Amino acid sequence: MPGRYYEEFEVGETIEHDKRRTVSEADNQQFCDMTMNQQPLHLDAEFAADSQFGERLVNGLYTMSLAVGLTIPDTTDGTIVANLSYDDVEHPNPVFHGDTIYARTTVTDKRETSDGERGVVTMHVEAYKVEPDGEDTLVCEFDRTALSLKRSD
Repeated sequence: MPGRYYEEFEVGETIEHDKRRTVSEADNQQFCDMTMNQQPLHLDAEFAADSQFGERLVNGLYTMSLAVGLTIPDTTDGTIVANLSYDDVEHPNPVFHGDTIYARTTVTDKRETSDGERGVVTMHVEAYKVEPDGEDTLVCEFDRTALSLKRSD
């Protein structure tokens, strides 16, 4: 199913995304390899064991990228011109191998472009890890601004 056109976004609405993903060690390793990030806190089990976390952390940029990917089908799949910015990124809690992540998007702003042919939509994205007690933990949040297609008449 395609994403939303500019007109279909409503400021203040919250979109609960159904897709989830359990992050594997391979996901983290491949992302670090592709981005040439060799931070031992992500890759070296012995190094990470001596850290305040006690184990390897999933790369925060992977967590953010996963959050974006989880939101695409319900927001901008096939209806985006370009992502314009990612702002105010925060990682309030760590993600570890085996954590399951899901996302929620709240539309915070929208406006037509000066030529009226497209629209700019700003969304606040929150990523959570599933906890056994049901009190899920916020692991990443940011604002995403996209240039969106308008419906053709």
